Amino acid sequence: MEIYQLRTFVTVAQQGHLTQAAELLHLSQPAVTAQIKALEEEVGMPLFERTAGGVTMTRAGQELLPQAQSILASAREIINHAKGLKGQTGGKALIGLTLTPATLKAGEWVAALVEKYPLLDLRLQHGVTGEVLNLVRKKELDAGFYLGKNPYVNVNTVLLTNLPFRIVLPNGWKNRIDLNNTKELGRLPWVGLSQFSSLSKITAELWRELNISPKKVTESDNLAAVLELVACGVGVALAREEEALEWEAAGRLTVVPTVRKLAELQFVYPSDRVGDPILEALLQELIRVWALSPDVAH
Repeated sequence: MEIYQLRTFVTVAQQGHLTQAAELLHLSQPAVTAQIKALEEEVGMPLFERTAGGVTMTRAGQELLPQAQSILASAREIINHAKGLKGQTGGKALIGLTLTPATLKAGEWVAALVEKYPLLDLRLQHGVTGEVLNLVRKKELDAGFYLGKNPYVNVNTVLLTNLPFRIVLPNGWKNRIDLNNTKELGRLPWVGLSQFSSLSKITAELWRELNISPKKVTESDNLAAVLELVACGVGVALAREEEALEWEAAGRLTVVPTVRKLAELQFVYPSDRVGDPILEALLQELIRVWALSPDVAH
């Protein structure tokens, strides 16, 4: 029995699908299938059953999963301890950014990391929120910032804050509807967010809460572009409260006074990186910069 076979077993169990597990493991599906088959032959019983939607664990698989996870955790601890014996924390860390650096307190965070860990090679990559989470899930990013709820069991999160959002509309439209009657917002055209942005899901969630089904006339993955489109009369949209109020104060658009939507801003990282010296360094400084409880990372 090999560590890589146990890693494949746990990944398939978490994903419930051979193809998705193969993607995360950077293997072909036949290679994943072969590893599972070899492990089943070694333990002498089937671990999974095929279904129309993927695979489900057998009773034996359910019994062995916690032990497999424990063995993998112990292996990671050995590796992390060995890295610590080498001395000062160093190495490359690829971090996914979204929204603005100021919102993420990225400047203060990176400055602290650079000063405290001179051997740490930080690489920052900007992308839409959904893309960042997916790249962290696939371990193509070491960590990142994400807006919204995390649906993946193999990704850990640290809640940084709840960001407020407001509904904004063109100035010329404020007399078209009663702003105190939120159902009327469904009669107006909206500027949507790209499906790759988690704000698209947050907007859809808000629509359900308001019980409206408006028409989308266009969409963008850039929040500044969304505000400009609203100001130019294209449609209604959801925007960060701070920016929405600034644009309203400048006389460029109108903020709906009765609706305020909160969205979770989170730091995300692969769950199997827990205890890694580089990740622990990232978390330590993140907790300090955001004034969080040390317990939130665990």
